[in-house]
Amino acid sequence: MRKSKELRIGLIGCGLMGRIHTNGYKRANDFFPELEYRPVLKAVCARSEETVKAFAEQWGYESIETDWKAIIAREDIDAVDICTPNNMHAEIAIAAAAAGKMILCEKPLARTLGEAQQMVAAIEKAGVHNTVWYNYRRVPAVTLAKQIIDSGKLGRIFHYRANFLQDWTINANVPQGGTATWRLDAAAAGSGVTGDLLAHCIDTAMWMNGGIKDVSAVTETFIKERMHQETGKVQKVGIDDACIFHCHFDNGALGLFEATRYARGHKALYTFEINGEHASIRWDLHDMNRLEYFDHSDESIVRGWRSIHVSDSDQPYMNRWWIPGTSIGYEHTFLHHVADFLKSLETGEPCFPTFREALETQKVCEAVLDSAASRSWKNTEVQWVEKQENGKVPVLGEA
Repeated sequence: MRKSKELRIGLIGCGLMGRIHTNGYKRANDFFPELEYRPVLKAVCARSEETVKAFAEQWGYESIETDWKAIIAREDIDAVDICTPNNMHAEIAIAAAAAGKMILCEKPLARTLGEAQQMVAAIEKAGVHNTVWYNYRRVPAVTLAKQIIDSGKLGRIFHYRANFLQDWTINANVPQGGTATWRLDAAAAGSGVTGDLLAHCIDTAMWMNGGIKDVSAVTETFIKERMHQETGKVQKVGIDDACIFHCHFDNGALGLFEATRYARGHKALYTFEINGEHASIRWDLHDMNRLEYFDHSDESIVRGWRSIHVSDSDQPYMNRWWIPGTSIGYEHTFLHHVADFLKSLETGEPCFPTFREALETQKVCEAVLDSAASRSWKNTEVQWVEKQENGKVPVLGEA
């Protein structure tokens, strides 16, 4: 058996995303055995010693830390995975880059464009390998959609529309701040649905359809005050509960985006539809292994939307999984990202999206919030180059 090279992981943060990333590290080589690198769960860090000990024991980390700076200082750590609230991303990433560590960072890249720019500058100065966990790119059906668009089958694209709907914050008694609800605290999150949900939609949209040129947005905070989990005091809510924006893409297409946490009955409804000159595509996270496709060139008597079940071995990533007709799940998208990251270490190519690419998504998020605040159109200043549009599809995701 070929001896693999170790990639020693230091995970910072052991909440939901820490669990999901760890699952990817543990299983990637089982399903992509040809990879030269193998993740080793070296250390995990969280402020609560009791919590981090339990996490390490459950998931198999060799050691624990309660100060993230200790993770970065350790010589037996090759890659730092940032799974903290957004307000810690910049400080950790900049320090990790200065220490020469590879960095994998949860999305959004930062709370603000200014923080994100500092992170990119630090990463590029240090020249360290990096990626940001925009996992929906690595849903096989979404990767297939990208391949179809790149093939030219849609022709000129006219419309891109997406939404991401949830309902978990409708209750006014849900607090802000603290371990479980930091996403409702502007100091920790930076923004609400814009950075948490729309950032996913924006990343996927620009990956598929190129840069977003300008935006016009509306936001709303429906519940103006909430108790803060850490202080016990009722405080003003500073995040956006809902956001709608429309936009122009660089290629002339129009975009329409919506995100909310006040859509009763929806837990995680993420959909997109793309309308082109010759064909259209649509996708729904609730049926994530299917891609719907309409081709106007079909004979008229059978022309209509077709449902493509993405489960065959000649479709992206699926040659690693089960028999045709069966499905994979949400967690597999992160496993695919781990595998692509490991492969990129072999090839020396970037693992998209990089910090630089995630910075472009941050520009759009900032412009959306600025537009809503000023009630005016805002230019994004996005600079989307061909290689950032993926330079191909993910290395291991090619059909």
